[in-house]
Amino acid sequence: MTWIATVAYEDATGRLKQLYDRIKGPDNNVDNIMMAHSLRPHTMDGHMALYKYVLHHSANTVPKWFLEAIGVLVSHANQCSYCVEHHYAGLARLLGNADRAKAMRISLETEYFERAFDAREQAALRYALKLTRKAFSVGHDDIEMMRTAGFDDGQILEINQVTAYFAYANRTVLGLGINTDGDVLGLSPNNSDDINDWSHR
Repeated sequence: MTWIATVAYEDATGRLKQLYDRIKGPDNNVDNIMMAHSLRPHTMDGHMALYKYVLHHSANTVPKWFLEAIGVLVSHANQCSYCVEHHYAGLARLLGNADRAKAMRISLETEYFERAFDAREQAALRYALKLTRKAFSVGHDDIEMMRTAGFDDGQILEINQVTAYFAYANRTVLGLGINTDGDVLGLSPNNSDDINDWSHR
C-alpha cells in the first residue's frame, strides 16, 4: 500500500476515525492516498479539503470531466500511475462513453491533444503541461492563450489550481510508494452542492 506505516480503518480512533468515516467509500474502503496520511490526520484533513474544493466544488464552471482530464495529463507527465488510473476511471465514469474516454486517454498520454479535444481544451492542456514540466517558463502569454481560446479568468484559476493540486498529489504518491492495492478506482466526492460532503461513491 505504502512504504510507511498506516492505520487501517478498523484500527482507527478519535479524529482519524472521524475523517475516515467522512471520506470512506463502499465497504468502509479508504483510498490509499488518504490512508497514507493516517499518522498525521491533520494533513489528511488539509489534503481532502484541497481536493474537494479544487476538483469538486459547485462554484467551478469548467466541466468536472475536463478537470479530471487535466489530472490524468499532469499525473502522466509526472509518471504517477496511481493518479492516472484513479482519475482516468473518474473521467470515464463522468463521460459515460468508454470509447470517447479511451480516445482521450491516448490523446493525453501521447500529447496529441487535437485527436480528442477541441481547440479551447487544447489551450488549457498545453498550459497544464507547461506548468507541470517547466513552471519557471510560464508567462503572461500562456494566460492570454487561454483567454483567446475562450476561458475567463476564473476558469483559468480553476485550471491552474487543478494542475497545482496534482503536482502535490503525485508527489505524495511517488514519495511514499503508494499503490492501488485494495482501492476502488474512480470514486470521488461527487456531491458538489455540499462542500462538507466528502464521501466517496
